[in-house]
Amino acid sequence: MAQAPATPKAHRRLLRLRAALFGPQAATRFARAESETAALALRRLPLPETRRDCVAFLIPLVGPGPVKDWTAVTDRLQTTLQSLLDQDDPNWRAVICCQERPPLPDDPRITHLPFTDSTPGNDKWRKLAALCDHLAAMDLPTGYVMSFDADDLLRQGTVREMLDRQAPGGYLVETGFVMDHARGTYALAGPPTATMPLRKPFWKLCGSCAALSHDPAQRESAAFLKSMTAHEHRMFPYLAALAGRTLTPLRRPSVLYILNHGENFGARRGRVGFKTRFVDRFRITDPATLETLDTDFPKH
Repeated sequence: MAQAPATPKAHRRLLRLRAALFGPQAATRFARAESETAALALRRLPLPETRRDCVAFLIPLVGPGPVKDWTAVTDRLQTTLQSLLDQDDPNWRAVICCQERPPLPDDPRITHLPFTDSTPGNDKWRKLAALCDHLAAMDLPTGYVMSFDADDLLRQGTVREMLDRQAPGGYLVETGFVMDHARGTYALAGPPTATMPLRKPFWKLCGSCAALSHDPAQRESAAFLKSMTAHEHRMFPYLAALAGRTLTPLRRPSVLYILNHGENFGARRGRVGFKTRFVDRFRITDPATLETLDTDFPKH
């Protein structure tokens, strides 16, 4: 299972317009991707009216076969999971999908989903599909579901913000930090501004960027999440909006994306260079902001 290709931007705009003007059923025949069909199917259903009580993190982890240093990979995962354990709202769950069970903290909220598909090639997208299929077995309340990379960190207080604000469709990480681990430098990703017209929002750089409202009673919800996460993350806001689950930006830079630590997934695909240049161009030098990183991402 390869990553699903993005649909052209012009098509996306037209499909959203058709759905808005004529409804999801009429727009479905113009869908080009399975994810668009799933989004329009979900759009026909009402948003959950009950309170969202949990954030579930779906974490695909590379197996020991393709990596040089499995211990380094699992150490990174431990740091990621610690950023969840440090949250001041305990209402979250995390599932790690991997061929081999990694060392995990002794916490019932953190579980391992065995992955037995031995098909050659990049298996990240198949692991995300398995995680979405697993949602039905997790006995989750209505809440939010967020795919999260095994080497990213969640800012302290983010789970509380999600559950306090109760955004109907879910959340988008528009601003977030990017760290070049090899050089110890940081940048702030965010929407372009008048003084930084070339800056990119965080969701264009990192896959740990969207938490979708999820009602376990709606089978269409899990089906949509499965088809959405088959794409690269730049499709997430569009597909969420097409599904009638428009994403609300989180109020603070909420995720730390770490590059060049030796076992990045992107490095294996040859796609880290432009992000390294992004850190160079938008490097943070303000001492107060750097101190914030130490406070809210204490173990990075």
